[in-house]
Amino acid sequence: MVRRLPQATSLLVTIGRPDQLSVEGQSSLRAVIEAAELRGMRWPDFRDYRKEVTRFYEAYSYGLAWVRDMQPTSQARAAIGLLLKADEKGLSADDYDGPRWADRLSRLKPASQHPKESDAIEFDVALTVSMMRFLSDLHIGRVNPQHPDFEIDIEDKKYDLPEFLKEQIVDGSGDASILSRVEPPYPMYQRTIQALRMYMQLARQDDYEVLPPAKKPVAPGNLYPGVPRLIRFLRLVGDLPDGVALPANKTIYQGPLVDAVKSFQRRHGLTADGRIDASTLWALNVPLYHRVRQIQLTLERWRWLPSDYQHSPVVVNIPEFRLRAYGDQFHVAVMMNVVVGKAYGHHTPIFASKIRYVIFRPYWNVPPSIARAEILPAIQRDPDYMARENLEIVDSRENVIRAASLSPEILQQIRSGALSIRQKPGPKNSLGLVKFVFPNEYDVYMHDTPATELFSKSRRDFSHGCIRLEKPAELAAWVLRDNPGWTPERIRAAMDGEKTQEVTLTHPIPVLIVYGTVIVLEDQIVRFYDDIYDLDAELDRDLDKGYPYRR
Repeated sequence: MVRRLPQATSLLVTIGRPDQLSVEGQSSLRAVIEAAELRGMRWPDFRDYRKEVTRFYEAYSYGLAWVRDMQPTSQARAAIGLLLKADEKGLSADDYDGPRWADRLSRLKPASQHPKESDAIEFDVALTVSMMRFLSDLHIGRVNPQHPDFEIDIEDKKYDLPEFLKEQIVDGSGDASILSRVEPPYPMYQRTIQALRMYMQLARQDDYEVLPPAKKPVAPGNLYPGVPRLIRFLRLVGDLPDGVALPANKTIYQGPLVDAVKSFQRRHGLTADGRIDASTLWALNVPLYHRVRQIQLTLERWRWLPSDYQHSPVVVNIPEFRLRAYGDQFHVAVMMNVVVGKAYGHHTPIFASKIRYVIFRPYWNVPPSIARAEILPAIQRDPDYMARENLEIVDSRENVIRAASLSPEILQQIRSGALSIRQKPGPKNSLGLVKFVFPNEYDVYMHDTPATELFSKSRRDFSHGCIRLEKPAELAAWVLRDNPGWTPERIRAAMDGEKTQEVTLTHPIPVLIVYGTVIVLEDQIVRFYDDIYDLDAELDRDLDKGYPYRR
């Protein structure tokens, strides 16, 4: 049995009036805020939070928010406790001065009998900045998703940090659910948090022996010197259940160990045939601390998602090559394989939109880039290509240009964009028999496809950027469920009919195109997928730069 996740918990803060500073102390506090730099911090430069920190201390008349009678308040100690556990949320306690709090506390009462006002100021400002960073990072992520060219807008999600910090934490009521209100509302996010905790523990337990290479794939019944390590590793991660009896011979790859490898392959997006080929061996040798980092990067992306998309969205996860439509309480209503954009040159973009209409028996308007790079060379090689592929030439008003032959003049107008090519509706149409439209600047949509054989492959990045659906009729029935009269039978008739039909949805449906290389479903099994677009690697580099991140 694959190792599943334990249960999760959370906590928080409360109350008080500010300590007033001396004239010199107030001047010192103002100078630190104006400079937006506190040298004792891990990341001293807080210029990106200067306005928020200024407003926060204005609300306390430039008194100390976290100190009373020169000792930390209970809220301050609780807040520090949260910062010290930031790693459990996929963040880094060091970013919030984790190792520095013990020393700062030692310079205040009751540890110190004669604390200095300067130490109290440093403590207070450091805790304010650290908590603002922590709350913001936990709520919307550290890196602005529009910096890595993701069209997901986080502006509407941002808190009024001075007000939130003052009202909810420093002067709060001790509400233990505060972090649950800060974090993303999606159940899969919470399951991923639990996966992080589990893999952090597993990473500490592994011995990190590397499985030896093989000249050819290791098949069931083969001799393989890596069997002892394979047994230990698969028991650790849960693919080989505890208590399963194994053959005494520890050099032959056989029996339950083969089933355990198949389980591992399924969890890692590989063909589950039990053969240890190069891809499977590579995945088995990925260190568990790298899996921890993979989970942390996935959590960062969860924090970018709009909070208002929690009601019945359609979610396409690119590295997983999978679509899910969610119903009430985030239960999966429809699930299917998808084909996404090629890893080289045709990435499917990451963005949020809403499905607004469905087109049955659509035309395919060939993008100019595809027309120039693929269609025109094919036409020039084969004069019958257009007729065989059911293509036609149209002007800007979609009037069909009828020509006995494709003259150089017409071909040049196609290259320049004055004329375009489209494919007529029908079973051979590249969009298949139905198309789902959610307006976006990339002109990306979801659609049926005649190339159904691709859905059986474990890796499915074959398109020019649009998303091909394995079960388009099922998705059509789900998105049209609020449109009166659109039964599965009527949908099938529209797909098999003679005319093109456009149906506007009664209620537009949120759609999220996301990129998560770690997925934890309701079965609590942790699944990992390849970083096919190298976006995890890019995000990792951005996070390594530290504060101030690009907002």
